[in-house]
Amino acid sequence: MIPVRPSSIFKSRWIALLWAAGMIWFALDIAAPSATAGGDRAGPEQVTDITGVPVSNQDAQNIADIVGTI
Repeated sequence: MIPVRPSSIFKSRWIALLWAAGMIWFALDIAAPSATAGGDRAGPEQVTDITGVPVSNQDAQNIADIVGTI
């Protein structure tokens, strides 16, 4: 996303504005929640691990305890 020489981005005001708009678009594309086909949900989504198994509250507390000891 950055050209070979980053200083070349800011030689032109318009190129700098386009680059900044691209960075904002990229950030929104990554961080914004995606639209769901089902509309609003009644509650929060169930958190799963990498294998797809739901994470229990006890598992989440164990991880929080381990991270807290670091």
